[in-house]
Amino acid sequence: MKILIKNGRVMNPATQFDTVCDIAIASGRIIGIGNTPADFKPGKVIEAQGCIVLPGLVDLAVRLREPGYEHEGMLESEMAAAVAGGVTSVVCPPDTDPVLDEPGLVEMLKFRAEKLHQSRVFPLGALTRGLKGAVLTEMVELTEAGCVGFSQAEVALEDTLVLQRALQYASTFGYTVWLRPQDFHLGKGVAASGPLATRMGLSGVPVAAETIALYTIFELMKSTGARVHLCRLSSAAGVELVRQAKRDGLKVSCDISINSLQLTDVDIGYFDSRARLSPPLRQQRDRDALRAALADGTVDALVSDHTPVDEDAKTLPFAEAEPGATGLELLLSQALKWSEEDGVPLLRALAVVTEAPARVIGATLGTLQASVGKLVEGGVADVCIFDPAERWTVGPATLRSQGKYTPFSGHELPGRPRATLVGGHIAFEAGQRG
Repeated sequence: MKILIKNGRVMNPATQFDTVCDIAIASGRIIGIGNTPADFKPGKVIEAQGCIVLPGLVDLAVRLREPGYEHEGMLESEMAAAVAGGVTSVVCPPDTDPVLDEPGLVEMLKFRAEKLHQSRVFPLGALTRGLKGAVLTEMVELTEAGCVGFSQAEVALEDTLVLQRALQYASTFGYTVWLRPQDFHLGKGVAASGPLATRMGLSGVPVAAETIALYTIFELMKSTGARVHLCRLSSAAGVELVRQAKRDGLKVSCDISINSLQLTDVDIGYFDSRARLSPPLRQQRDRDALRAALADGTVDALVSDHTPVDEDAKTLPFAEAEPGATGLELLLSQALKWSEEDGVPLLRALAVVTEAPARVIGATLGTLQASVGKLVEGGVADVCIFDPAERWTVGPATLRSQGKYTPFSGHELPGRPRATLVGGHIAFEAGQRG
């Protein structure tokens, strides 16, 4: 179908483009940005006056819950949540059941996702078989099946020798290893170490759990030359270590979650299990450092850390509740809120959810590399159209995800997608909201 998006404020963070103009789409690709061909006859016109038109969002941390955890999320429901949030590309970790450690499992996940004609799915393969931290997976075969990197998800590696071998192997083939920096022994608490956790009697996770892991990762990166993406930094000290590693020329990128961007340990309140998260919410000084690092580029990307959890696993005492929260439909709004609160230029706020995360996976995108996270003439038409003036309240009735638990429940947020296009196909329109 030929589609014309009219009169929208087109913002392309990759090129700093910010102009009110039209976008013409045909055969799934953008054929004109501000210069619609004279003979172009659209089959559908989307009036975007007063709206912002930007590249589809790229989310680097999305649990789709299939296979194995269908009681917490179905592929259909979570993909619907993605496009409702303007997210057109998602990276999913390998901690499914069975674990994504065999090519056939990866191929099946991608096949099922493609049949839905919604967001693009880029799986991470398991770094070790079964995520057990002992035997490396067949990275070449997993890459050929469609994996964009290799991860232990939330399972910390206890054996440094295994990590060294994994980085050596990945470096040989140019693969990226995705690691959540957490020490195996220190990272087993349920809340951030500090006065609040002590008063509440909750087992703590010290900042050292993150920094010790970072020191180890960086030393191994120096000796192996590996490329590493650090998932969901949570501390001011961690940010400083990453800043220095980038100065030293290490091939490192990193992200933070919307939870760590906006919340602190105080938001646990009276043992609110919706705030039981991994990594745990830290103190305000950590949150402030994360926000500043996202603004100055030390932190590359903002992620939803979407982890739908069902009622049985969340309505338990805080320490027993399953960590995780729904976030896909909140990613855009939280980026906008951060921009409003901290005076961050809108193009920068949109960059951390579009072109910056796309750069993290860029080398493995193949023919999509030139256009995911960007608006490019001749590139695929992955587009999000949203109304920056719309305010909405987060709650079970306003979320398409099967998981309804989020610490942002009841919060009023800015901006919401009016339409989402994936490969020129209208995957979501606001009138379709359930």
